[in-house]
Amino acid sequence: MDQQGSGTSDVRAAQGWVAAADEDGPVRGHSRWRLLRRDPAFWVGGGLVVLFIAVGVLAPFLTPWNPDFQDRSVVSYPSPASWEHLLGTDRLGRDLLSRLMFGARIALVVGVGAAVVAVTMGFLVGLLAAYFRSPRLGIPLPAGGRVEVPIPVESVLMRTTDVFLSLPALLLAIALVAVLHPSVGLTAAVITLVLWTGPARIIYGAVRSVRDSEFVLAARALGTSSRRVVFRHVAPQVTGLALAYGAITVAAAILFEAALSYLGAGVPIPAPSWGGMAAEHLGSYVTAPHLVILPGLAILLAVLGFTLLGDALRDASDPRARR
Repeated sequence: MDQQGSGTSDVRAAQGWVAAADEDGPVRGHSRWRLLRRDPAFWVGGGLVVLFIAVGVLAPFLTPWNPDFQDRSVVSYPSPASWEHLLGTDRLGRDLLSRLMFGARIALVVGVGAAVVAVTMGFLVGLLAAYFRSPRLGIPLPAGGRVEVPIPVESVLMRTTDVFLSLPALLLAIALVAVLHPSVGLTAAVITLVLWTGPARIIYGAVRSVRDSEFVLAARALGTSSRRVVFRHVAPQVTGLALAYGAITVAAAILFEAALSYLGAGVPIPAPSWGGMAAEHLGSYVTAPHLVILPGLAILLAVLGFTLLGDALRDASDPRARR
């Protein structure tokens, strides 16, 4: 009788822990928003990100010229700023402002697209590796009975991550692009292949600190399936961290795309990539330095915006990380 009462009280206590964990989400979300509103980095970074996305999405409607059109009516190449060409033209007579705007479109597609896939891959790899570790698979024997075979999920996933981390990222990307035909899709795929390991290690460490929490143990004690525990109780605890580092990964992807295009291994010409524009006009730096400075400034502002936004989201997700 005492054991039955004790068991009932344990179940009720476990139910209380699970309910508390479920109710904790909105409270913590409200607290995070309060922290974000007070953080200047959030507003500066968010403003730059919104501006970057708006220019990238609305580039076909905002640009006064086709980015590949060569205006033969200008007197000299590159031409200075004028009413027809607000930032002037490059050495081929193409409108610089239009090419910068369409460069934001390419950076948006490649950077954000590659970062979303990379963070999703890293999130799943880190989540599964940290939570399941070495699950046992029951295999029935011909003579009857079952044998438990451990599956080294954690070891396989994290050692694979370590292998990719040990590879020189830039050399790997250049080698892949050299073997295959350069394109926007290939550049995004190469960047994804290079950048997924960082989020995987971060989420892996975060889930390891959550998997033995009391509300997770309570959910297991209630007989909740592993799938529901992972995606209902564990994953929400690290989603904020994933979003924070996702923004930082976007910044890294934009910078990586610019570096590849600068080296001629990224988005192929004549596509107006910011890195490719800087490399293309490097020989005109003395006579027309704005042809190199403006693409570099665009890269700087885009990377700065996503970095500040990611730092603000990280600080809101984990106030202890604040300096």
